[in-house]
Amino acid sequence: MAEEIKQPRIGVFVCHCGTNIAGTIDVEAVKDYAATLPNVAVADHYQYMCSTPGQQMIQDAIKEHDLTGVVVAACTPRLHEPTFRTATKEGGLNPFRFEMANIRDQNSWVHMHDAEGATEKAKDAVRIAVAKASLLEDLYPKSVPVEHAAMVVGAGVGGIQAALDLANAGIKTYLIEKSPTVGGRMSQLDKTFPTLDCSQCILTPKMVDVGRHPNIELHTYTEVEAVDGYIGNFEITLRKKARGVMSQDEATAKGIVGGGCNGCGDCEAVCPVIKPNPFELGMAPRKAIYIYHPQVVPLVYTVDFDSCVKCGLCVEACGDKKAIDLEMEDTFETVKVGSVILATGYEIFPVEKKREWGYKQFDNVITSLEFERLICASGPTGGHLVRPSDGETPMKVAFLLCAGSRDNTGVGKPYCSRFCCMYSLKHAHQVMEKIPGCQPYIFYMDIRSFGKMYEEFYYRIQNEGAKFIRGRVANILEDPKTKNLHVYAEDTLLGRPVDIEVDMAVLAAAIQPAADTDHVRHLFGVSCSQDGWLLEAHPKLNPCGTTTAGIFLAGVCQGPKDIPDTVAQAEGAASAASIPIHMGKVDLEPYFAQCIEEKCAGCGMCVNQCPYSALDLIEKDGRTVMHVTEAKCKGCGTCGGFCPGGAIYMQHFTTPQIVAQIDAFLLGGEE
Repeated sequence: MAEEIKQPRIGVFVCHCGTNIAGTIDVEAVKDYAATLPNVAVADHYQYMCSTPGQQMIQDAIKEHDLTGVVVAACTPRLHEPTFRTATKEGGLNPFRFEMANIRDQNSWVHMHDAEGATEKAKDAVRIAVAKASLLEDLYPKSVPVEHAAMVVGAGVGGIQAALDLANAGIKTYLIEKSPTVGGRMSQLDKTFPTLDCSQCILTPKMVDVGRHPNIELHTYTEVEAVDGYIGNFEITLRKKARGVMSQDEATAKGIVGGGCNGCGDCEAVCPVIKPNPFELGMAPRKAIYIYHPQVVPLVYTVDFDSCVKCGLCVEACGDKKAIDLEMEDTFETVKVGSVILATGYEIFPVEKKREWGYKQFDNVITSLEFERLICASGPTGGHLVRPSDGETPMKVAFLLCAGSRDNTGVGKPYCSRFCCMYSLKHAHQVMEKIPGCQPYIFYMDIRSFGKMYEEFYYRIQNEGAKFIRGRVANILEDPKTKNLHVYAEDTLLGRPVDIEVDMAVLAAAIQPAADTDHVRHLFGVSCSQDGWLLEAHPKLNPCGTTTAGIFLAGVCQGPKDIPDTVAQAEGAASAASIPIHMGKVDLEPYFAQCIEEKCAGCGMCVNQCPYSALDLIEKDGRTVMHVTEAKCKGCGTCGGFCPGGAIYMQHFTTPQIVAQIDAFLLGGEE
């Protein structure tokens, strides 16, 4: 005997949210209106529905009124949908018989000056939600197993920290870095603010740790080629770029006893090809076979095949180690992981686009990162700050803050790059410390000293004698005879223009996402903000996660942040990424596309439309039909909207449910 279909009995609960909702919307009127809607068995309101008493009210109503569905009119489902689903489940209903009406973010907050209109809109939202809730069905999450391994893409300080945390938690971790060494941008810095610790002294131990940790498989000079799978079961293809040099482990694996690169540098000494060193931003040379700096991890030389003439001198110099193979080609490897952390970092905004500041026009205008290399003891000048034009020691140095940041002209970046103020203060300290009598001038819009001990560091630099001039620099011109620079700006505190002659100008250039960020995000199915930074799942409650399950973010790829915040987010991402791995399985929300096989013509038109590669055609009972890999499906509905035969429907977003919502809105609740 068929199970009797129960008449829908919906409970509606309206939240005051303090005054967030009740300050604009007449909650009592919305509750009274909800009670008149078809299929509504009970309507009530409470000051904070998400509180324990509010949730208890839902649970009690389900049992007392034998409800078949629940509607809560409150804030965004991004915030509290899991909370109310749990309350629905504890009341005895399937948790997916819950629907939420957003009357805060999409109503009271945007209509606070129209209380009457907001109240009517809230009634509409409740009516629409009730129409859908009347047709909701029981749904059940599915579990998939999780690989006991993780991957971190990008080996700057954020990626290094995330990899170490995962590895220390007993998880096999693949650390992927596209350059020949780990370390990222931090390895190019001299000192770090506000403590003035040596950057390499902090970073190098961690670089060494990831190179020798038993749970970390380090892949430098490697890029992600392709990504398949879903949370718990990602299959990632790596392109190991031809390095031209074997490590000692690789040589041993090939049976070359005592072979492989030991970092002696004999090959570099005989190489005849000289190229600019990108690590030194072109201010120092390197050979066609090179390492970036003495602390590289792994300590293995790399051949730049774009400039190598294959003369063979390096092969001869290497001798019995047989480490160099000038015919080496890219290789590919596929690994399986349960979760992934993206830590792709940032790059410097090409500030030469701001022509008024003379970068790449005048020799003595440099960027802050170039300043870092010039002032660093391991840099191209051995830590002696000199003018690029003549090698002389500068005695007056201008620092231009917000060089391309907070710029709404369409050329620069509208956002604050966040750490530029602080490193410019550090630079001012360094020139005064290293060059007695040197006078730094800091041109600023606002000083943003947001972190622990940062404000005190700001006062310290003031007391040391740096001159602060509030006002964005209009332009910089060069004296062709002396190569000195004239910095023209308005001092907004004094209300007058200034012309200051300096020996050198340092631009605190804005930062932007790394060049390959867009490519990487498409591989992993991650969204980005309008500025190109990778987008987190929730800016406050889930800053490490993404909308793609199993993919997490760490560091500046998610937005500008300093080293402490980068490390903190990396630790958070590692913690979040380890949860499904340690659980051993993960539950998937049952928002899957479903195929009505009797209607499916097997045309395959839906397969290419799926942005998540969740669909394929299979043979079943002598027919070709569409099949859904439910773990990949995100319930976006693209396939269902495209299917010419109407053979695909979306669980929890079925056509009858959506049509009922549309009718409820257009007909105003009239039958």
